[in-house]
Amino acid sequence: MRLTKLGHACVQLTEDDRTIVIDPGSFSAAADALAAADAVLITHEHFDHFDADALRAAMAERPALEAWTSRAVAENLADLGGRVHQVGHGDAVTIAGFDVHVYGEDHELMHPDLPPVPNVGFLVDGEVFHPGDALTVPSEPVPTLCLPGNAPWMRALDLYEYTRAVRPGRAFAVHDGLLNDIGLQVMERVLTSAGDELGKEFVRLAPGTSVDLAAT
Repeated sequence: MRLTKLGHACVQLTEDDRTIVIDPGSFSAAADALAAADAVLITHEHFDHFDADALRAAMAERPALEAWTSRAVAENLADLGGRVHQVGHGDAVTIAGFDVHVYGEDHELMHPDLPPVPNVGFLVDGEVFHPGDALTVPSEPVPTLCLPGNAPWMRALDLYEYTRAVRPGRAFAVHDGLLNDIGLQVMERVLTSAGDELGKEFVRLAPGTSVDLAAT
Protein backbone atom coordinates (compact mmCIF):
# COMPACT_ATOMS: atom_id res chain seq x y z
CA MET A 1 0.00 0.00 0.00
CA ARG A 2 1.19 3.52 -0.77
CA LEU A 3 0.27 6.44 1.46
CA THR A 4 0.44 9.97 0.10
CA LYS A 5 -0.15 13.09 2.16
CA LEU A 6 -2.10 15.55 0.06
CA GLY A 7 -2.11 18.41 2.54
CA HIS A 8 -3.29 19.13 6.08
CA ALA A 9 -5.46 16.14 7.09
CA CYS A 10 -5.96 14.65 3.62
CA VAL A 11 -4.28 11.38 2.67
CA GLN A 12 -4.49 9.10 -0.35
CA LEU A 13 -4.14 5.33 -0.07
CA THR A 14 -3.35 3.30 -3.18
CA GLU A 15 -3.12 -0.45 -3.61
CA ASP A 16 -2.64 -1.90 -7.11
CA ASP A 17 -5.09 0.10 -9.23
CA ARG A 18 -7.41 1.11 -6.35
CA THR A 19 -7.36 4.49 -4.62
CA ILE A 20 -9.26 6.00 -1.73
CA VAL A 21 -8.95 9.51 -0.34
CA ILE A 22 -9.60 10.45 3.28
CA ASP A 23 -10.67 13.95 4.36
CA PRO A 24 -10.24 16.09 1.24
CA GLY A 25 -10.93 19.45 2.84
CA SER A 26 -10.44 23.07 1.88
CA PHE A 27 -6.79 23.13 3.03
CA SER A 28 -5.79 20.27 0.74
CA ALA A 29 -6.79 21.12 -2.85
CA ALA A 30 -9.81 18.86 -2.53
CA ALA A 31 -10.72 18.90 -6.22
CA ASP A 32 -7.31 17.56 -7.18
CA ALA A 33 -7.41 14.99 -4.37
CA LEU A 34 -10.78 13.70 -5.54
CA ALA A 35 -9.83 13.49 -9.21
CA ALA A 36 -8.03 10.16 -8.83
CA ALA A 37 -10.21 8.65 -6.11
CA ASP A 38 -12.31 5.51 -6.50
CA ALA A 39 -13.98 6.33 -3.17
CA VAL A 40 -13.80 9.02 -0.51
CA LEU A 41 -13.94 8.72 3.28
CA ILE A 42 -14.81 11.75 5.41
CA THR A 43 -14.37 11.71 9.17
CA HIS A 44 -16.52 14.74 10.02
CA GLU A 45 -18.11 17.94 8.81
CA HIS A 46 -15.48 20.63 9.46
CA PHE A 47 -14.34 22.48 6.36
CA ASP A 48 -10.69 21.48 6.68
CA HIS A 49 -11.80 17.85 6.28
CA PHE A 50 -14.91 18.18 4.12
CA ASP A 51 -15.21 20.47 1.09
CA ALA A 52 -18.85 19.98 0.14
CA ASP A 53 -18.64 21.93 -3.11
CA ALA A 54 -15.58 20.03 -4.33
CA LEU A 55 -17.12 16.68 -3.44
CA ARG A 56 -20.43 17.49 -5.11
CA ALA A 57 -18.62 18.61 -8.26
CA ALA A 58 -16.52 15.44 -8.35
CA MET A 59 -19.56 13.21 -7.84
CA ALA A 60 -21.47 15.05 -10.56
CA GLU A 61 -18.60 14.53 -12.97
CA ARG A 62 -17.99 10.90 -12.01
CA PRO A 63 -21.20 8.93 -11.40
CA ALA A 64 -19.34 5.93 -9.94
CA LEU A 65 -17.70 7.93 -7.12
CA GLU A 66 -19.16 7.18 -3.67
CA ALA A 67 -18.53 8.45 -0.14
CA TRP A 68 -18.54 6.92 3.35
CA THR A 69 -18.86 9.28 6.27
CA SER A 70 -20.33 10.37 9.59
CA ARG A 71 -23.98 11.04 10.24
CA ALA A 72 -23.78 14.83 9.91
CA VAL A 73 -21.94 14.74 6.58
CA ALA A 74 -24.29 12.06 5.24
CA GLU A 75 -27.24 14.28 6.14
CA ASN A 76 -25.60 17.23 4.36
CA LEU A 77 -25.25 15.09 1.23
CA ALA A 78 -28.62 13.33 1.50
CA ASP A 79 -29.69 14.60 -1.93
CA LEU A 80 -27.02 12.36 -3.49
CA GLY A 81 -28.95 9.31 -2.37
CA GLY A 82 -27.34 5.89 -2.14
CA ARG A 83 -23.94 7.12 -3.28
CA VAL A 84 -23.34 8.48 0.24
CA HIS A 85 -23.06 5.91 3.02
CA GLN A 86 -23.38 6.73 6.71
CA VAL A 87 -21.08 4.65 8.94
CA GLY A 88 -20.51 4.50 12.67
CA HIS A 89 -18.37 2.97 15.36
CA GLY A 90 -18.02 -0.78 14.97
CA ASP A 91 -18.95 -0.94 11.30
CA ALA A 92 -16.87 -3.05 8.93
CA VAL A 93 -17.28 -2.35 5.21
CA THR A 94 -15.51 -3.03 1.93
CA ILE A 95 -14.75 0.14 -0.02
CA ALA A 96 -13.08 0.03 -3.45
CA GLY A 97 -11.62 -3.34 -2.50
CA PHE A 98 -10.23 -2.11 0.84
CA ASP A 99 -11.43 -3.57 4.15
CA VAL A 100 -12.38 -0.64 6.37
CA HIS A 101 -13.16 -0.79 10.09
CA VAL A 102 -14.81 2.25 11.64
CA TYR A 103 -13.85 3.51 15.11
CA GLY A 104 -14.99 6.49 17.15
CA GLU A 105 -18.09 8.58 17.61
CA ASP A 106 -17.27 12.17 18.57
CA HIS A 107 -14.89 15.00 17.69
CA GLU A 108 -12.64 16.17 20.53
CA LEU A 109 -14.23 18.90 22.60
CA MET A 110 -13.87 22.40 21.14
CA HIS A 111 -16.07 24.47 23.48
CA PRO A 112 -17.07 23.92 27.11
CA ASP A 113 -20.76 24.54 26.42
CA LEU A 114 -21.25 22.84 23.07
CA PRO A 115 -21.61 19.13 22.32
CA PRO A 116 -19.05 17.57 19.97
CA VAL A 117 -19.91 16.94 16.35
CA PRO A 118 -19.90 13.33 15.09
CA ASN A 119 -16.48 12.03 14.04
CA VAL A 120 -15.55 8.58 12.75
CA GLY A 121 -12.07 7.17 12.22
CA PHE A 122 -11.12 4.68 9.51
CA LEU A 123 -8.73 1.72 9.79
CA VAL A 124 -7.94 0.65 6.22
CA ASP A 125 -6.86 -2.93 5.44
CA GLY A 126 -5.71 -3.34 9.03
CA GLU A 127 -2.79 -1.06 8.18
CA VAL A 128 -3.56 2.68 8.25
CA PHE A 129 -5.72 4.41 10.86
CA HIS A 130 -6.95 7.96 10.27
CA PRO A 131 -8.80 9.18 13.39
CA GLY A 132 -10.02 12.52 12.03
CA ASP A 133 -10.30 15.08 14.83
CA ALA A 134 -10.45 12.58 17.69
CA LEU A 135 -7.98 10.70 19.81
CA THR A 136 -9.70 7.37 19.24
CA VAL A 137 -7.90 4.19 20.24
CA PRO A 138 -8.97 1.24 18.06
CA SER A 139 -9.47 -2.18 19.64
CA GLU A 140 -7.00 -3.73 17.19
CA PRO A 141 -3.35 -3.04 16.39
CA VAL A 142 -2.47 0.05 14.34
CA PRO A 143 0.62 -0.51 12.19
CA THR A 144 0.46 3.00 10.69
CA LEU A 145 -1.16 5.98 12.39
CA CYS A 146 -2.11 9.24 10.68
CA LEU A 147 -1.37 11.26 13.79
CA PRO A 148 -2.92 14.69 14.35
CA GLY A 149 0.07 16.94 14.91
CA ASN A 150 -1.62 20.22 15.76
CA ALA A 151 -5.15 21.48 16.32
CA PRO A 152 -7.04 24.09 18.37
CA TRP A 153 -8.30 21.19 20.51
CA MET A 154 -4.89 19.54 21.01
CA ARG A 155 -1.85 19.97 23.29
CA ALA A 156 1.59 18.40 23.08
CA LEU A 157 0.57 16.37 26.13
CA ASP A 158 -2.33 14.92 24.13
CA LEU A 159 0.06 13.74 21.40
CA TYR A 160 2.25 11.93 23.93
CA GLU A 161 -0.71 10.32 25.69
CA TYR A 162 -2.38 9.31 22.45
CA THR A 163 0.66 7.62 20.94
CA ARG A 164 1.28 5.80 24.22
CA ALA A 165 -2.30 4.53 24.15
CA VAL A 166 -2.29 3.44 20.48
CA ARG A 167 1.35 2.30 20.32
CA PRO A 168 1.45 2.37 16.51
CA GLY A 169 4.18 0.68 14.53
CA ARG A 170 4.89 4.05 12.93
CA ALA A 171 3.18 7.43 12.71
CA PHE A 172 2.99 10.15 10.10
CA ALA A 173 1.85 13.57 11.27
CA VAL A 174 -1.18 15.09 9.59
CA HIS A 175 -3.46 17.99 10.55
CA ASP A 176 -0.65 20.54 10.50
CA GLY A 177 -1.98 23.06 7.99
CA LEU A 178 -2.37 25.82 10.61
CA LEU A 179 1.35 25.93 11.45
CA ASN A 180 4.03 28.24 10.10
CA ASP A 181 7.64 27.10 9.75
CA ILE A 182 8.42 27.73 13.42
CA GLY A 183 5.36 25.82 14.57
CA LEU A 184 6.24 22.90 12.30
CA GLN A 185 9.71 22.71 13.83
CA VAL A 186 8.23 22.57 17.32
CA MET A 187 5.70 19.93 16.31
CA GLU A 188 8.38 17.79 14.69
CA ARG A 189 10.49 17.85 17.85
CA VAL A 190 7.53 16.65 19.91
CA LEU A 191 6.72 14.05 17.26
CA THR A 192 10.27 12.69 17.24
CA SER A 193 10.35 12.59 21.04
CA ALA A 194 7.06 10.68 21.21
CA GLY A 195 8.37 8.14 18.73
CA ASP A 196 11.67 7.75 20.53
CA GLU A 197 9.82 6.90 23.75
CA LEU A 198 8.26 3.91 22.00
CA GLY A 199 11.32 2.97 19.98
CA LYS A 200 9.52 3.92 16.76
CA GLU A 201 9.97 6.46 13.99
CA PHE A 202 7.35 9.18 13.96
CA VAL A 203 7.76 11.75 11.18
CA ARG A 204 5.94 14.49 9.34
CA LEU A 205 5.32 14.05 5.65
CA ALA A 206 5.39 17.19 3.55
CA PRO A 207 2.34 17.60 1.29
CA GLY A 208 2.77 15.56 -1.89
CA THR A 209 5.12 13.07 -0.23
CA SER A 210 4.45 9.33 -0.60
CA VAL A 211 5.66 6.31 1.36
CA ASP A 212 5.33 2.63 0.56
CA LEU A 213 4.13 0.78 3.63
CA ALA A 214 5.97 -2.47 4.24
CA ALA A 215 5.22 -4.61 7.27
CA THR A 216 6.41 -3.11 10.57
